Amino acid sequence: MNIPLTPDIERALSEHARRLGTTPERLAIDSLREHFVATVAQSPTENGGTLAGLLHEHIGVLRSSDHVPGGARMSESSGEKFSAGLVQSRRDDATR
Repeated sequence: MNIPLTPDIERALSEHARRLGTTPERLAIDSLREHFVATVAQSPTENGGTLAGLLHEHIGVLRSSDHVPGGARMSESSGEKFSAGLVQSRRDDATR
């Protein structure tokens, strides 16, 4: 089967493949397989991959210190912070 691509799709496919270090053909085949072919769940390390490689498009980094001096430390005391936020929210609602 041959599928003609529009110039914008071909350009996007080529650029994405370059960023991933693969060929446009391999990227297209893998994308079509992922979307249309039901496969048995594989562990991320099967076929030589890693979990990071599997999730590379979904992983990002946010350094809270870029936005909050010293960092936001958002994972510390999260239960207490959540409770304090609820209490404050109820106080705010009561004064409206």
